[in-house]
Amino acid sequence: MTTTANTTGTGTAEAKAAHAAHAAHAAGTANGYAPEHTQRMDLAKLAPEVYKAMVRLDAAARQGVDPTVLELVKIRSSQLNHCAFCLDMHTKDALAAGESVERIVQLSAWEESRHFYTPKEIAAIELAEAITVLTDGFVPDEVYARAAEHFEETELAHLIAAITVINGWNRFAVSTRKVPGHYTPGQYKN
Repeated sequence: MTTTANTTGTGTAEAKAAHAAHAAHAAGTANGYAPEHTQRMDLAKLAPEVYKAMVRLDAAARQGVDPTVLELVKIRSSQLNHCAFCLDMHTKDALAAGESVERIVQLSAWEESRHFYTPKEIAAIELAEAITVLTDGFVPDEVYARAAEHFEETELAHLIAAITVINGWNRFAVSTRKVPGHYTPGQYKN
């Protein structure tokens, strides 16, 4: 999840068609899908200063980080955190920026699909997993060292911050049960 809300939509035919499809999906009508869950709360409205601070932190964290790497780590962290809202957002943003469906699909099994990614992207994905999961209570030295081989120190600092921020957004979205499926690429901009 990222940046400030623009809830008015784009007004494009594509956005209107998506909205109509999602309205039918929400009702669980003719398409036979289960109905959407209800969002628990709107964090941006109830804690606006927290939300604004996250938006600023997000913008600061991604400075100097390659946009492709950034979307890959956001998607991978969101997969690990089971954040459907952020997966919806970041896969759509990645696709709109020219990322391939194949690389996005293979991201959940990147260790067996290394040939889809550059060594720098692999180092970033591995770092994102280590920061996101923290099962050993720390980021292993070898994971950090591999990332440090591919990123200069300032870029690495921003990458670590960006991974930390997407984990925060994931936790907000999962806790408040943000509903996936309604995001359009570029909807949230700062």
